[in-house]
Amino acid sequence: MYKLRRTSTLIVLAALVLSVFGVAAAAADERSDKILANLKLQFQQLRELEVTMGEITPSGFEGLHQGSFTVQTPRGPQPQNFFVSADDMKLYMVSEPFDVSKSKADIDAQLAEEAKAKAEAAAHRKEDLAAATAGLPVRGNPDAKVTIIEFSDFQCPYCARGAATVDQILEKHGDDVKVVFKHFPLDFHPWARPAAIAAHCAGQQKGEAFWSLHDKYFANQKEITPENVLAKTKEFLAESGIDMGAWATCAENKESDAYKAADATVSADMALGQKHGVSGTPGFFVNGRFLNGAQPLDAFEPLIAEAKND
Repeated sequence: MYKLRRTSTLIVLAALVLSVFGVAAAAADERSDKILANLKLQFQQLRELEVTMGEITPSGFEGLHQGSFTVQTPRGPQPQNFFVSADDMKLYMVSEPFDVSKSKADIDAQLAEEAKAKAEAAAHRKEDLAAATAGLPVRGNPDAKVTIIEFSDFQCPYCARGAATVDQILEKHGDDVKVVFKHFPLDFHPWARPAAIAAHCAGQQKGEAFWSLHDKYFANQKEITPENVLAKTKEFLAESGIDMGAWATCAENKESDAYKAADATVSADMALGQKHGVSGTPGFFVNGRFLNGAQPLDAFEPLIAEAKND
């Protein structure tokens, strides 16, 4: 009888322990689910990804627990640590620790080295880009000390915005800057490359013809299609005074040497841009200093000021 009672008692205690663990596990799951739901509310991108919550445990800091979650991304699993208040009211993301051991002298020396390397890289880009833009149509003062090179795509709406900013620059700094255009037609813009070739062919005959097309492509983006881009270009060039027969051989006849040379030039422009960090459009270089995207006039001002002192 004693053994039976003892056995019954052990069974009851085991059931109680399992019940407590079960309640605790359920509470932990509920807590994790709540935290994850709040994370997805704050960070919309998490809603589209697979997120796995880790265990949440005491952190050793009063009032704070520690935990983690893992996001499955195309680059593989990305873990993220966090602290959460014991009352689950506040969550703090935790990044990798920073090295703060350097002395001020060490920091000053490192910053000086970085500035020197940046200046040397800009000087190298300036020299390389200058060689690649010699003889191209120029806007502004051809003898200006400041050169702005624009890598752009005639079908890109952001490039149209960038071109408008360049107009503002020329209006304000026309005597101090010159602007050169390099082609960077993106693959998903179907009429951008034929337009680039057509503009290059026109520019070979007359610089004004190139810039006229430049302006009209950007001003009429919504009216141009892959099917009508060359017909529209002929309309735009009607008053340009160039030899339209020679232009047609260059821009339309894909078997001609002139067309193949123009196509190769556009590819070379893109390769040059990619070499110096251009991955999208528009991209600008102000005496070799890179400015990415459709930036406002204010973003160009310090680079122009710095370039004047080169």
